[in-house]
Amino acid sequence: MDAKLNYLETLLRKTNGAIVAFSAGVDSTFLLKIAYSVLGERAVALTAVSPTVPPGEFEAAKEFAKTLNCRHIVIDSNELANPSFAQNPSNRCFFCKDELYRLCRDQAEKLDIPVIVDGTNLDDLKDHRPGLKAAKEWGIRHPLVEAEMTKEDIRRYSRALDLPTWDKPSSPCLSSRFPYGTEINLERLRKIGACETYLKELRFREFRVRYHGDLARIELSAHEIGRFFDETTRQAVVKKFKEIGFNYVSLDLQGYRTGSMNETLAKAI
Repeated sequence: MDAKLNYLETLLRKTNGAIVAFSAGVDSTFLLKIAYSVLGERAVALTAVSPTVPPGEFEAAKEFAKTLNCRHIVIDSNELANPSFAQNPSNRCFFCKDELYRLCRDQAEKLDIPVIVDGTNLDDLKDHRPGLKAAKEWGIRHPLVEAEMTKEDIRRYSRALDLPTWDKPSSPCLSSRFPYGTEINLERLRKIGACETYLKELRFREFRVRYHGDLARIELSAHEIGRFFDETTRQAVVKKFKEIGFNYVSLDLQGYRTGSMNETLAKAI
């Protein structure tokens, strides 16, 4: 292990206790592992559960916290009840994170834990991240940023620590599947979640299903696109997506890329 990891451990040790906003993703899983290793029972995981959470992520969070023997607080999040979130403006993530950090702050005060941390890493600062404004307002610390850790660093450390997430594809909330300005509601989230669950069942690994009204747009990683053109697979996907409620099913020839919905923002600028 090198200086970045040593510095991260020192940062966390100096907090004397931290609530970790824990989603079961690559970054927060690594952060929770290190926090618990240096803080013990003074490191507490908090997972917010809502219909925007991708299928399987809550179960993964419970399982990992259990393997650590770490205290794990699970709280329902109600961002969908906030019209400012549901209307899906370009700063939608602010309202989601604002709700998450409010829940974290409430628990921190109840437990007398001084610091709240999340898994934001150095690469995240380069993207459109309205949630960072909410983090600043709630006084959330980003120890992975403070330790100057990139996504590549975190995956490397996670692999060395034998964490199950070291090569896990990113899995942001289902709200990111909707074009800005398209209302987000429970029915639409369930449709997207069901489609992505089916693609997982077909052993696709890195993908997104984007919502465009009657049309579902599938993004697959470059090395998986060829599999989609197997006649049996293609027909099965079309059949399933139509059963779920879409009238049309398309494959994005550009392939999977993170934050594709932000491409329209760049054009607007």
